Amino acid sequence: MLDEASRIKDFPSLKNKIYFNSAAEGIPPLSVKDALLQYFQDKLLGMDGRLLHEAQWNATRELVASFYHLTPSEIGLCSCSSEAYNLAAMALHLKAGDEVVINDLDFPAGATPWLQEGCPATVKVWRHRNNILQFEDLLPLLGPKTRLVNVSLVSFLNGFKISVPHLVEIVRKHSPSLLAVDVTQALGRIPLQLQGVDLIISSTHKWILASHGGGLVGVPCAKNKSLTAPAGGWFNLEEPFGANRFTEAKSKPGAASFAVGMPNYPAIYAIRAGLQYIQSIGVEKIDAATRPLVLHCLEELAKLPIELITPTNPEHVAGILAFRHTKADVIHAHLKSKNIHLMGNAGRLRIAIHGYNTHENVEVLLQELKAVLKQL
Repeated sequence: MLDEASRIKDFPSLKNKIYFNSAAEGIPPLSVKDALLQYFQDKLLGMDGRLLHEAQWNATRELVASFYHLTPSEIGLCSCSSEAYNLAAMALHLKAGDEVVINDLDFPAGATPWLQEGCPATVKVWRHRNNILQFEDLLPLLGPKTRLVNVSLVSFLNGFKISVPHLVEIVRKHSPSLLAVDVTQALGRIPLQLQGVDLIISSTHKWILASHGGGLVGVPCAKNKSLTAPAGGWFNLEEPFGANRFTEAKSKPGAASFAVGMPNYPAIYAIRAGLQYIQSIGVEKIDAATRPLVLHCLEELAKLPIELITPTNPEHVAGILAFRHTKADVIHAHLKSKNIHLMGNAGRLRIAIHGYNTHENVEVLLQELKAVLKQL
């Protein structure tokens, strides 16, 4: 992943392509293809294959636990981050007078469950200033009625990276709130510091280089009582086929309650392979190799006639850089014509730099950006 030989071997689709869109869709290594094929071979065994599926499930929970710094019993696997947040909303049993804090740099999955008409809680929005979530702006939003504060470790919108230890300290000091952190734009790309977080959520098709169809949930066992989802199903229940199955339903506690039905085993095979690949390289090594590329690209972007929306302070930067331009669609089309792939949406362009990107990739991107901007 971090040298030309492994890049060509593990990611053959990148041979003639410069790819900066891992924040939307990661490019999986060939080992993920092998894992999906293994799922098919195991599925051919019918019911006998379920023991092999279960082994993959358990191994995947162990891997996620190692990344989240939790134990396997504190990990649940569901279908996506949106499902995880909706189940969390059920677990909270919110009532009138309760308050939930979201922010305007966040992805819809973590913000919209609390905005639905049926949610009785009051939603408060922590708004950014100069593309940064300032902690002094959070303080007035916290109080005795705050039930949940939700943030992303790294914002999908502009790449802003929040200090989780500082956030934990503030939330604990000023409210009885639970703290939920979405690590979708961080898992597999930067080392995680999640001590004190009550709910950890991630999707699986971005930086960890796996497939769609997964939601990785972490709930420390100390928070089981507060974060047990009262959902129907069977896989998430204590005795789904017991003698009282038509008179009562009791969820397994904590993270296990988020796995509400038949596991998405194809995705689980792929998730295990993606995480194993990242682990074999080492997140610290990936970050150490790519951070200089990110900071160099950020420094050069700041010199261009664009509206840079990523903070320039390195402590707030992870793997995403973003900017706006009135001719963003023209810029995006030009870059794609040069086989340079990044995200373009609603006047915003987003660059995501991962371990399979190189210094040469960044230089070509900057060269083509400068060229097209001169023409506008």
